[in-house]
Amino acid sequence: MSHQRGAVLLISLVFLLVLTMLGVSSMQNATLQEKMAASVKQRNASFQAAEMALRTGESAIQAPGFSLSRCPTLQTCAPPVDARSVTNPGHGGTSGVTWVAVSGGFYALQHFASALEPVHLAPRQAEGDVPVPWTLYRVTGVGIQGGSRTVLESVHAGGRRIMWRQLH
Repeated sequence: MSHQRGAVLLISLVFLLVLTMLGVSSMQNATLQEKMAASVKQRNASFQAAEMALRTGESAIQAPGFSLSRCPTLQTCAPPVDARSVTNPGHGGTSGVTWVAVSGGFYALQHFASALEPVHLAPRQAEGDVPVPWTLYRVTGVGIQGGSRTVLESVHAGGRRIMWRQLH
């Protein structure tokens, strides 16, 4: 009988080791899931901040009497590359846009083109049947939450959004 008591102790220690490994594995899994949930939360928060910045910029364009001079070069008419790095309001580096701070992000406005028939808009006729081009504005909204950054862009003509996309 004395030989069996040692076997029970050994078996119970093996079971204790297995349960400990199972517990440690479960804790690591729970920690990983917590990190993933926090990342998704930050990404959603940055998207919402970018959407709010975009809407604020769109409101500025739709205000009565709004005008903005056309960007002077092809480089400054392109979507602003600064959107991936902007951290402060003010005049952008290579893109030449002015970033405006809003809660959780920034927006920038560009008058980048004129078009006679942009998507979903009929040509405008002035006196004497001379077509009048539509002014195209780009609004870029950036949302920053924690380590997450979202960049949204919309294009407007005649006070209407004619295009929207998520860049980053």
